[in-house]
Amino acid sequence: MEFKDLGLSEPTIQAITELGISHPTTVQADVIPSVLEGKDIFTIAPQRSGKTYSYVFPLIEVIAQKKNQNILIITADSWQANNVSDSFALFNKYHPSDEEDESNVIIATPDLVLELSAEEKVDLSKINILVVDDINLLKKKHQLSNLEQILEKLPADKQNIVFTNRRSKETQSILDKILKTPTEIKIDKNKVDEADLAQKAETPQCEIKKMLSEPDPETISLAEKYHIFGDKTPRFLLIKGELKQ
Repeated sequence: MEFKDLGLSEPTIQAITELGISHPTTVQADVIPSVLEGKDIFTIAPQRSGKTYSYVFPLIEVIAQKKNQNILIITADSWQANNVSDSFALFNKYHPSDEEDESNVIIATPDLVLELSAEEKVDLSKINILVVDDINLLKKKHQLSNLEQILEKLPADKQNIVFTNRRSKETQSILDKILKTPTEIKIDKNKVDEADLAQKAETPQCEIKKMLSEPDPETISLAEKYHIFGDKTPRFLLIKGELKQ
């Protein structure tokens, strides 16, 4: 199977192939079409299976096609938030600029989302796509209560995409609040082949730094960092760092 078979456009595929990625991993082949169809999705996939790209690639398409999207991506830590934002910038670079597109992507840990909401810097009632990556790691970081507070501020009519590295009884109640008759995708850890692992989920940092010419992200703490996706719209807000407990 090739990326063009999954519904991705040529600008996205061009950016993907430039990095030497020729075929989708198992999780990408399963998740990408469901994201493009607007379905609620619950995916159980091991780490390093390519799950980050499985939602980044199709969300770039959604933004390009539908315009004026407000997407909230919740991560368990600032490292993953930075990885996700860099991936958006890298793989969006060949999409044409559209000055009328007012799409926004917020990428942050739950505590920082609540901080911004309290300061009225973001309006969570306008979110139309929610991504939680990954809910089991949020549990380990003691962030589930913060996630529940965020859910109360989000509209009911939105697409919900949730990832976890394993199913957990402790997260089931909150999953029931997030997901509505979801498509469930399970990638068996024992069946993740060598090609899947070889692709990796992390964006190559040398390519990112060469393209963006941004300061080292590790030097930025508790700051609002604005980027343009590959020098084009839409803008996104990456919230760096983690609030002290």
